[in-house]
Amino acid sequence: MSEFKIERAGPEAARLGESPLWSVAEQALYYVDIPGRLVLRLASDGSLRQWAMASEPGCIALAEGGGLQVARRDGLWHLDTDCGELARIAPPPFDPAKQRFNDGKPDAAGRFWIGTIDDARAPEATLYRWAAGGFTAMAGGIANSNGLAWSPDQRTMYWADTKGHQIYAFDFEPASGSITNRRLFASFPQRVAGQPLEEYGGRPDGAAVDAEGCLWVAMHEGGRLVRLSPAGELVQEVLLPVRCATMPTFGGADLRTLYVTTARDGRPADELAREPWAGCVLRFQVNVAGLPPNLARA
Repeated sequence: MSEFKIERAGPEAARLGESPLWSVAEQALYYVDIPGRLVLRLASDGSLRQWAMASEPGCIALAEGGGLQVARRDGLWHLDTDCGELARIAPPPFDPAKQRFNDGKPDAAGRFWIGTIDDARAPEATLYRWAAGGFTAMAGGIANSNGLAWSPDQRTMYWADTKGHQIYAFDFEPASGSITNRRLFASFPQRVAGQPLEEYGGRPDGAAVDAEGCLWVAMHEGGRLVRLSPAGELVQEVLLPVRCATMPTFGGADLRTLYVTTARDGRPADELAREPWAGCVLRFQVNVAGLPPNLARA
């Protein structure tokens, strides 16, 4: 059993919840349901607001000046969360018939880093940086770009290859937004044929960094979160009441509430019967606070 008191935060389940982020100003949690084509806002009182999307939203960011930036299969958009108006910022820098945007976050300078996922899971996904009105391809060679996060001093960027069960680290230059020295940060065993899920630790999905510089990683299909030190060592594990966590983020008035999005899409019926919270947002209290999210510039 987990040492943490894990609660269900939201009133209903998403098919594939992802990209949670905390609005300090609103004291509310935003996240997306990718196949459900929804952007959602969970208020502190538990009420839920939704915005329907015409295309799958892979990730979101709080926008400088208000609202959200939404990275969808059909491009980068601005969502006015007051009136619901959508305006496209840019078309996608890839073929939307083969790929879509997936995990992404802005850096401290407001550059929105967004990775893609290949529909056929071929190693053709790319990590893009949106800045100064254009996309720049920054890294590639994987099938599912995930797990973006930065160290508290902004000198290290983390990037997960979910299918490859690996997390990479880069040296990050805050002023220019350049990345160098790609290296393996952490690696996890792949599931072998016939291995029961109970014996499989999962693969790295979304991530978040706390104030001590430790990386919290959702281990998809592993039923757990792991906390890794800045050296890549496992320092903590949190067992969850669902098999498929997708991404953690820090929230609450003191940023010591860890929120976790989860998934239920495509899961077997017997698993869902055992896991009624699958697809829901979970939360629990941690001792080390997180960092507030960065704002994305248009």
